[in-house]
Amino acid sequence: MTIAYSGGPLDRCDAVRSDPQALAALRGGPAKVLRLAGLEPVLDAENRLVWDRLEAGDDTRELVFLGLLGGEACFAAVAPGLAGSVAPASPDLRQMLALLRHDDLALYGGARSLVDWHSRHRFCARCGQPTRLAKGGWQRDCTGCGAEHFPRVDPVVIMIVEHGDSLLLGRQPRFPARVFSALAGFVEPGESVEDAVAREVFEEAGVRVRDVTYVSSQPWPFPSSLMIGCHAYTDDPAIRIDPAELEDARWFSRADVAAALAGEGGDEGPVMPPVQAIAHHLVRWWIARGM
Repeated sequence: MTIAYSGGPLDRCDAVRSDPQALAALRGGPAKVLRLAGLEPVLDAENRLVWDRLEAGDDTRELVFLGLLGGEACFAAVAPGLAGSVAPASPDLRQMLALLRHDDLALYGGARSLVDWHSRHRFCARCGQPTRLAKGGWQRDCTGCGAEHFPRVDPVVIMIVEHGDSLLLGRQPRFPARVFSALAGFVEPGESVEDAVAREVFEEAGVRVRDVTYVSSQPWPFPSSLMIGCHAYTDDPAIRIDPAELEDARWFSRADVAAALAGEGGDEGPVMPPVQAIAHHLVRWWIARGM
């Protein structure tokens, strides 16, 4: 199964971004603009993304060129002053995201990250002067000092830790009741992925890990993370949680995890993360790997 927000159908057309004439021609049509309500998607009666036609000569908005889809140019409009969150917090948004088809989810995720970045980078971090959209929305240039700013992606390690035939999972206070997930944290400057996994697991759960390996990744547009899914082992299962990071952390047997994935954990068993999250896929990968 392809992980949510990945595998988008767009041709990103990198060469077009640096060609003002080609961009102008695409804006002349046929072209369309993704309809957003702030940063949230707008769905039609069939739970598909809604696109508006881009009229020739519509030069009043900053438009990010997302790419080509079926030969048609796709854009998203930048709206100043938007503030994204680190998670799809509202129940309405979570419900909408669950209804979206995989291709639409990938389209929305990429557009959301870009629009959110533009709304938060309207002034230069070097000199404070206004910035303007460049390269079809994949860059902002300072109107004062000329500095070039690029959409950022923040690397986050998210990892499952194995001991014997059990898996270490934790929960934060904001999680729904009984939900346990993989531990995670941002990669810090000067760290490799392996270093970040080892540090985060020890900081959050007091567990030392070894033999870190990469499993898979996921773009996460809340606001612009790249989740780097990993697996590691430990020789010492003693848990010493940091209450500032976690509410709880436990070892779960393979049988408990398999039952939770099948929805057979009962009223007392753990609940696994939703299928849209890479943590769900990491847990499924671990179960399949042990069969």
